[in-house]
Amino acid sequence: MELTSPIPLVRLRWKNTCRLIPSRFPSTGILDRVARPEDLPHIFELESWTNDRISSELGVLHRVPPEEWVTGPQATVIMAAFCHPRPDGGRFNGADRGAWYTARRLDTAHAEIIYHRTRELAEVGVFETRVQMRLYLSDLSASFHDMRPDPRVRDPDSYTESQKLARGLFDSGSNGIVYRSVRDAGGECVACFRPRLVGNVRPDAHFEYRWSGTSTPSVRQL
Repeated sequence: MELTSPIPLVRLRWKNTCRLIPSRFPSTGILDRVARPEDLPHIFELESWTNDRISSELGVLHRVPPEEWVTGPQATVIMAAFCHPRPDGGRFNGADRGAWYTARRLDTAHAEIIYHRTRELAEVGVFETRVQMRLYLSDLSASFHDMRPDPRVRDPDSYTESQKLARGLFDSGSNGIVYRSVRDAGGECVACFRPRLVGNVRPDAHFEYRWSGTSTPSVRQL
């Protein structure tokens, strides 16, 4: 589909981008064990006869067109990003479909996680918890819309404008958006809209974030 947006495109070749995911989610799943996407409907039916976990593992896979499904190593991790969006969406996605958010630097990924978890704790008024996250590295080599200079997408408290802009780009066939992190000055991130563009995903370090009565957690590598 032809893109008509005036937002410029930039070709990225980023290696070892950083995404942190709660370690309670398994790093392998059924999508990792299937050879071809076209086999998935048959595998799902067979496993669902004896495995109640399939329904939760697959989540809302139907929200992603079958031609975009990926299988093989770490496919479950990739597809989960698109199938399990937050109820209110993210900066560049709505509640109907997620995106693969990843940071160019680990410090930026930490800052993003800390901000969102701290905000959740502030809502309940208790800064006393531990959260464990697993780092996933990935490589990106594709053209993305460059919104790094655009202040419209950097509202620290609202995703309304950025979601609207992203929806227009997605509907026009965009691969995704490269943008400046709102939580880490100087940090850069990508919101990738297409599962097949998320390359060479592999688990790496494991971290624990600990809030002990304040809004600033300690971070240690496990």
